[in-house]
Amino acid sequence: EEWSLFESVAGLEDISKEVQDLFIQAIQNISVPLLASKLADESLKKAIVFSEKLATKQAESLFEIRGKNHGFGRGCLGCRIDPMRIHNSNYVGKLLELFGFVTIPINWAQIESHKGIYDFSTIDTCIDVLGKKKFAIGAGPLLCFSKEYLPEWLLHSRAGFEKIRETAYQFASKMVARYLGSIRTWRVISGLNVFNYFGFSFEQVLEMTRAANMAVKQESDRALKIIEISNPWGEYYATIPDTIPPLVYVDMVVQSGINFDAFGLAMRFGKNESCMYITDMMHISAILDYFGLIAKPLYITDVEVPSQNGDDLRGAEVAGLWHGEWDQSRQGQWIEQFYKIALSKPFVDSVTYSNLTDMEGGAIANGGLLTEQLEPKKSFRTLKRLHKLIFSR
Repeated sequence: EEWSLFESVAGLEDISKEVQDLFIQAIQNISVPLLASKLADESLKKAIVFSEKLATKQAESLFEIRGKNHGFGRGCLGCRIDPMRIHNSNYVGKLLELFGFVTIPINWAQIESHKGIYDFSTIDTCIDVLGKKKFAIGAGPLLCFSKEYLPEWLLHSRAGFEKIRETAYQFASKMVARYLGSIRTWRVISGLNVFNYFGFSFEQVLEMTRAANMAVKQESDRALKIIEISNPWGEYYATIPDTIPPLVYVDMVVQSGINFDAFGLAMRFGKNESCMYITDMMHISAILDYFGLIAKPLYITDVEVPSQNGDDLRGAEVAGLWHGEWDQSRQGQWIEQFYKIALSKPFVDSVTYSNLTDMEGGAIANGGLLTEQLEPKKSFRTLKRLHKLIFSR
């Protein structure tokens, strides 16, 4: 009903009827639990396939309409860079082939490893190289309250909330002021709905979000300020203390009148961790649609899936499968469907891929569009076709 698909969708009538028939048979055999369960499982399995095909078909139609109306901006395809490869001309050349927008990763713990002493050298180098190539440049997260992003001296300082807020404000201000002419898009604060190392209260989470955005605005009226939501399905809330359900956090940020410009969503799949389990495309489309009700643009700030099954937490038996074992072809198919679904939504301004190349020890095994030797995978060629489809109109 929400998609106004009131008549049968061409090519999907048969599977739709199968789903209904199996479900009816399951109800008819409710007195025989084993048979009813088997029929219900089969109905559900086919229903997931049907819903995913329906989501893809609807997305392709809206994607085409948006393209014809020139609804895609130059930065709609983005990538987070690896600063360690920034001097590799082949690496930068591959970035140029696909992306008009790049994000420089920021880690407070690395930049201010000693209180009041800042090391901007890595970011300065990235700005110098990327600025010459005419990329639109973003950076972030300025603040993330996960342990690996927090300086050791702050972790051991035993500071109260007010002091932590003041220190975070100073860091964010210094970063924005330094790169005022080079970086316009800032991921201001990331994942405070789930990453809350200091155990901030509900009110303190809101106040820290407000302070971070105020710091950016104070230094630059033109900066585009993104509040990033991690783990958008919210499984963590049942088991991790001092967290807030993602949509509750979104609602309280909007209702509180915080000055910001867009929400960001991190969506990485292929690991046995909260919100990183493989899910279907209808589920993804549905969570994106929640944000269509909010009068703010949406940026997909982090997306990644594997091109090969990994080990341990990255194994298919615990992280999940998508229509079979992961390989380069399946990664490419997933990326094509995901990008078309995301960019078919008029409120989604940009999709940023997490890593151009495979990275040893990365969160997602073999998740790059290139191998570590910078050889293109099938997913790279898939995105190249999508790039041509978007920008050749």
